[in-house]
Amino acid sequence: MEILYLLIPLSLLIAAGIAYVFLWAVKSGQFEDMEGPAHRILMDDEPTALSSTQRLREKSDSEVV
Repeated sequence: MEILYLLIPLSLLIAAGIAYVFLWAVKSGQFEDMEGPAHRILMDDEPTALSSTQRLREKSDSEVV
């Protein structure tokens, strides 16, 4: 029975910590855009600069033609 004197305040302290972290996350905007990352993974990235091997392949292809 005496263990309840330790466990109840400890559980309230843990619940208060979880509530604090959740409220901090909401205020800092962590839950603002829930669909953006899901859509971003489906979009193609912009073409990047050609690597040196790709440039060599294109150069050799243009010489053959």
